Amino acid sequence: MLINEVMLDEKILIITPEGSLKSTDFEKLTEEVDPYIEAMGTLNGLMIYTESFPGWENFAALLSHMKFVKDHHHKIKKVAAVTDSNFLSILPRVANYFVHAEVKHFSYEDKNVALDWLKASNT
Repeated sequence: MLINEVMLDEKILIITPEGSLKSTDFEKLTEEVDPYIEAMGTLNGLMIYTESFPGWENFAALLSHMKFVKDHHHKIKKVAAVTDSNFLSILPRVANYFVHAEVKHFSYEDKNVALDWLKASNT
């Protein structure tokens, strides 16, 4: 499951995965976030906040995740991976080849530092 919170004034989306990710998680996220992005034009930031990466339920869920990234990466300025997960800590090095957004890793306990970094794009 993906729990999400939109910080409207800052144009920041915080996503917290809980349990294995499913295809329906990304479908629901798209339904909830797309109207906001359409109205505002872009998001200043996206925070992925999880102590450890829960993985995907199956290959279909991985494909849904990849489709979400493909459809949204041009609409997001910065991505903060706030996690102690080894898997997600390499995200910035890999993502910079595939996504438009600036991607940076932060330790799980540095959520506020990551949030400040995302807010800095509010110019």
